[in-house]
Amino acid sequence: MMRFDIVTLFPEFFASPLSSSLVGKALAKGIAEVNLVNPRDFTTDKHHRVDDEPYGGGVGMLMKPDPIFAAVESLPQLSRREIILLTPQGETMNQTLFQDLTRCEQLVLICGHYEGVDERVAEHLVTREISLGDFVLTCGEIPALTLLNGVLRLLPGTVAKADSLKYESFEAGLLDYPQYTRPAVFRGWEVPAVLRSGNHGQIAQWRREQQQERTCDRRPDLYKVWQNEADLE
Repeated sequence: MMRFDIVTLFPEFFASPLSSSLVGKALAKGIAEVNLVNPRDFTTDKHHRVDDEPYGGGVGMLMKPDPIFAAVESLPQLSRREIILLTPQGETMNQTLFQDLTRCEQLVLICGHYEGVDERVAEHLVTREISLGDFVLTCGEIPALTLLNGVLRLLPGTVAKADSLKYESFEAGLLDYPQYTRPAVFRGWEVPAVLRSGNHGQIAQWRREQQQERTCDRRPDLYKVWQNEADLE
């Protein structure tokens, strides 16, 4: 069982996402467990302050280091653990990163707020900084939930048909192929004849061609990487 510890000022943010859909089912089955810890509970002043003004001046407030350190240090420590700060300055999430994190027993996710987190958290506590993308959000809970979802769905037992994980976008370095279901004709738009032919060899070839064409058109950066790797094989 993988353990997710989420250090967050807003535990209520996760109530619905953690009880819904495949995530809720996976947690109910014991595939993983999620523990929410609020750094405000580890403050020592009467006002329970978790933020303060930055040294040297500047706009906004920073999350103080002491409540975050205390919150993380209160957690059990499993042998294969990553302490992750969700920050725009981190490495960008992708499928390879999610796959890598499935090897861990414990992921501690620190959700930032305000103008960020005291740098000593990044320097002396976290083992990895991860970003959802090249943009800024109001909170770290959104990327934390994204990371949890992306990793959890790769754990055995979360997705009923495990083989489906092998054929989705990014697993082979390419985007997914177009997919269709009934009716065969909708408002005059027909499902490609090859998909209704029953010829599995032709279907596989068509899907592969569609993956390459779609990736080249929509994500030329990914296509270039895939092409370079294919040339080396």
